[in-house]
Amino acid sequence: MIARRPRISRWIAVFLIVLWSLFPIYWALNTSFMTNSQAQSVPAQFVPVPPSLANYQTIFSTGTSGIWDGFREAVLNTTIECLLATLVTVAISILGAYAFVRMEFRFKKVIFYVTIATLSLPAYATLIPLYRIMSEFRLVNTYAGVVLVYVSGFLPLSLWILYNYFSTIPKELDESAYVDGASPLKTMLLIMLPLTGPGIASAAIISFLQAWGQFLFPLVLTSDLKTQPLTVFMTSLLGRHTVPFTLMNATGILTVFVPAAIVVFLNRHIVRGLIAGSIK
Repeated sequence: MIARRPRISRWIAVFLIVLWSLFPIYWALNTSFMTNSQAQSVPAQFVPVPPSLANYQTIFSTGTSGIWDGFREAVLNTTIECLLATLVTVAISILGAYAFVRMEFRFKKVIFYVTIATLSLPAYATLIPLYRIMSEFRLVNTYAGVVLVYVSGFLPLSLWILYNYFSTIPKELDESAYVDGASPLKTMLLIMLPLTGPGIASAAIISFLQAWGQFLFPLVLTSDLKTQPLTVFMTSLLGRHTVPFTLMNATGILTVFVPAAIVVFLNRHIVRGLIAGSIK
């Protein structure tokens, strides 16, 4: 009996953590199938009876009563910004990690640790300076401005992951390639990259998920629907005197579908990449 108590308490702790994490998602899904009167009813309904598809029909319908055009534009903006930010972040991280691991230059350690130390800084402390910089270069309401801000925030973590991966590769492989006449760039492309595939995949997935969930930075940097992502588009549903809780929850469920699918189907790669990259 004594030996079983820690196991029972552990399962209880796991259950509470899962409940705490998933209940908000369940409640958003539950509310998305309600009408406004059901959502405001007292006591609260934990299961909508009967369930309503009116909110999803509003999202996918065109015309004055629907928001499909805006939603579709926001999906396109989010996809473009996330993919571009991920590609640029991973590309720079690969080059940077290879340089920090294999090359020798002045102030290498200082530059590396200063870059990694930015992870400890609150990201939103840089919001106003970044906005002024983007405004000065006329990059507000542009894909380029959003992507550059994303990359500046995601780069340190991605660099750290790939740095750990490159550090695990024996230098003898590089030396063998140099003997065969390969340049440092060719060595990186043909030897280092194939061996660091899980790390690259991990860095790419994490960067994409971070970009998809951004709100405050694109809220400040994008005031035009042509560049607003889904997270910002949801705020446009707010009326001056009304808050469409059910419609916003339905939009939120559709917004989290992509990152949820990535986490469910690719979580093995994320965990494997982070664990393998952290062991030297």
